[in-house]
Amino acid sequence: MPEIALHLLDLVQNSIQAGAQVVEIILRLDLEGRLTMIIRDDGRGMDDQGAQQALSPFVTSRATRKVGLGIPLTREAAYSTGGSFDLISAPGQGTRVQAVFDTRHIDCPPLGKLADTLAALILGNPEGPDFTIHLSCDGAEEALDTRQMKDTLGPVPINDPDVALWLTSVLHDMANHTLGGIIS
Repeated sequence: MPEIALHLLDLVQNSIQAGAQVVEIILRLDLEGRLTMIIRDDGRGMDDQGAQQALSPFVTSRATRKVGLGIPLTREAAYSTGGSFDLISAPGQGTRVQAVFDTRHIDCPPLGKLADTLAALILGNPEGPDFTIHLSCDGAEEALDTRQMKDTLGPVPINDPDVALWLTSVLHDMANHTLGGIIS
């Protein structure tokens, strides 16, 4: 995958397919240029064997294809920058995936269209799961919680066209304020 945002998209899709009610997305850039991406969900989770199989590109639980490349490709992308990758899961407790990318490394993919990716995830799943998004870099922090948005909106759906325009703008502002130095 040519962009970190596409890795994020694939990992969150895994959370959605695992029946998550809440997906937490954290992107944190430190002063040394390490970008930590954490996806945490409260979905079905996996036992140790399932977690090991998830790391293999030749095993997938999806019926639509015979290979599962999202987790292995994300792991390889992180490793290729000198970063790290960790997957923790337990049945009935959800899954946590953490990938660390060295953004100063020549092999680090660009962040890509993060705000558009986040907007697509939220707007494309108006009935759930809910999302909490945390972006931070060097003291600049931004957060968004779709549960609070839905409470404020009341009967107005989160994917209403006016809400969608506002949400997309807010996500662009959040990304630029916190991660603007690495957004392509």
